[in-house]
Amino acid sequence: MNTQLNLTVFNEFPVLETPSLRLRAFGLNDTSALFAIRSHSKVMEYMDTDPMVRQSAAYMMIARMQVDFESQEAIHWVIEEKKSKKMIGYFSYWRLDKKHCRAEIGYALHPDYWNQRYMTETLLEVLQFGFQQLQLHSIEANVNPNNRPSIKLLQKIGFQQEAHFRSNYFYNNRYIDSLIYCLLETDPIYEMESIR
Repeated sequence: MNTQLNLTVFNEFPVLETPSLRLRAFGLNDTSALFAIRSHSKVMEYMDTDPMVRQSAAYMMIARMQVDFESQEAIHWVIEEKKSKKMIGYFSYWRLDKKHCRAEIGYALHPDYWNQRYMTETLLEVLQFGFQQLQLHSIEANVNPNNRPSIKLLQKIGFQQEAHFRSNYFYNNRYIDSLIYCLLETDPIYEMESIR
């Protein structure tokens, strides 16, 4: 059972690879690709935050991500398609709770790459990293209840619903519910064999 995070993973950025993808650190040259994702109406539909309207916002977000890693507060990966070498999305461990070995995940994929199993492939790789290398005990996902594709993905991998918070988040002049899903290091991770 993991009881202490392995912070040596922050000594050098952990580049990960899957059969189709390379997960690497953000650079400032990823600004336009990140902006294309965070300004897309389909991507932002259930993010419950404002879409980006200027590329400078993406530039500043990447700069913050780099500081997050240097301060051992989060890991943000670019999801890069190997065959095209294009950034197609991102995945993050953030809200790192070092005392309780818990982290929240966040992710997004450009709609051009939806329904191609890229996010499933990403999740399986980073979950293994989270439990085996970072030594997390639990991994949390906070989801808008209307985001059915994301909920279906999490359930398919093995995440279980822990909580349903009613009207706990105020955005766009209305209150929104939140669903909390969680995967423990002792839980089975489904679909692993279909990727390996």
